[in-house]
Amino acid sequence: MSRNISQTAVLVVGAGPTGLLLASELHRRGVPCHVIEAQAAPLHWDRATVVHPRSLQIFESLGLVEQFLTAGCRQRVIKIHSGGERLGTIDLADCGSIYGFNVGLSEEVTESILTTYLQQQGGQVNRSSRLVGMTITPDNHVLADIEREGDRYQIEARWVVGCDGLHSATRNFAGISFEGHDMLKPWAVFDASVEPWADTFEGTFVYLEALPIILTAIPGHRWRVYLLPDSDHSDLVADAMSTLRVYDPSAHFVDIENPVRFRCHTRIAAKYRAGPIFLAGDAAHLCSPGEGHGMNCGLQDAFNLGWKLALVHQGAAHDALLDSYEIERRPAAELVMKSGDEMEKTLNMADPAQRKTRDAAIRTGLADPEVQHHDKVAETELNIDYAHSPIVFGDANSSIAAGNRLPDNIPVRTSHGGPSSLHALGHHAGSTLLLVGGPTANPTALAALHATLQQHVKGSTLFEAAVALTTGANGSGSIGRLDPVAASQLGMEGITLLAIRPDGYIGLRSDRDHLAALERYDARLTGRVDA
Repeated sequence: MSRNISQTAVLVVGAGPTGLLLASELHRRGVPCHVIEAQAAPLHWDRATVVHPRSLQIFESLGLVEQFLTAGCRQRVIKIHSGGERLGTIDLADCGSIYGFNVGLSEEVTESILTTYLQQQGGQVNRSSRLVGMTITPDNHVLADIEREGDRYQIEARWVVGCDGLHSATRNFAGISFEGHDMLKPWAVFDASVEPWADTFEGTFVYLEALPIILTAIPGHRWRVYLLPDSDHSDLVADAMSTLRVYDPSAHFVDIENPVRFRCHTRIAAKYRAGPIFLAGDAAHLCSPGEGHGMNCGLQDAFNLGWKLALVHQGAAHDALLDSYEIERRPAAELVMKSGDEMEKTLNMADPAQRKTRDAAIRTGLADPEVQHHDKVAETELNIDYAHSPIVFGDANSSIAAGNRLPDNIPVRTSHGGPSSLHALGHHAGSTLLLVGGPTANPTALAALHATLQQHVKGSTLFEAAVALTTGANGSGSIGRLDPVAASQLGMEGITLLAIRPDGYIGLRSDRDHLAALERYDARLTGRVDA
């Protein structure tokens, strides 16, 4: 082994969507990052399919969303069937996002878009490179042993983030257990067209028969067909056909590609951090593929961790900030794991009486607007919040508060006259201060506070921009306009200050004593005091 040791701030192990997004987030913030991937070349096909609205919001903030919308197809509805009948439909149009749909897109396309984006940020993927050992140095860095095409080299990194999946070498070398259970039955998948097909091509179709199948739309009026096969050796297409023909005896699959069986698991790492070592994506958590949350959950991991690592690397925040990563992201993984286990139970139900009871409950639930809303926000991952996090705080509000996601469906008119949206005002690599003057706000006080915040940003390592909006007839100077109805929906009557984190979540809400609250928030994130 060569005695020459390379150095980097972050070693990212694994170049799937999670690793690629994390590395891109680090590079665009100027954090040195080295990415390794054991595979010699990108996969030509990967079974993951669904990109949820929360992930589309991430891609919008990076300027990538149009690529995903163009490459994929929109899945606007979920239609659920059993016993030869449709039990109900979930329409995602009113899920609470401008992206009232999932996007059907095979994961290798997602990886291709993110690889190009990483390269645009100045990064690259070092392929045919495996992590074969790790040692913690006296200064709490990681000395990583890497093997590439028979040769070995070492990299010293301040942090290592394992994004290397189910069999994570990072997790194993860190001695972190992977707790949970295997799914009762193996899954299978293949791509195909269905002829004839009389329904929409913009949907997901769930059939809860004895051999359950899920048809998920992908581009070209094709379907990714997921199923729980009859046996380990059964004909996958025949299995799926036996269920589909309950609903259309003339239907058949054509142009079949990529049939494969696979095992699934519900597992979560005992911890997401061991000193300078972190886990993200499938290395940290696994869930049923039935709801399509696995990849999306990993993308949110990366989006959460990247800006925090950057602040600590730049000396702008204390290392303790990194503890908030697990505190915020682990409950999100536990939520989709629980939901996935419930989905598996639903799919594997064999007793006729239990199936009849299940179907009645699904039919009743889908007819209830409150249950429908719950299902929509869960499906789209818009139900994830960080209200429990130690790094968010502020004035309570039933409409929108610290830890909530800033809505993406509220239009504003910016000071330069162009239309925009509320959430887009926070599309920065750093945090954003958003000041809103509601109907009772004093315009002079609003302008003065905005000027003070602009000065604060100039001397801050945490905040990148300070934006002000008013509900008055017209914005003035550098102050834009928010519709009074929208301000009321957000519970903003006087002057409200929001600190918008780079991941789109609200870190602070302050309806009074704004500058004192901002000082406390700044101190809490940077670790200057125990605020």
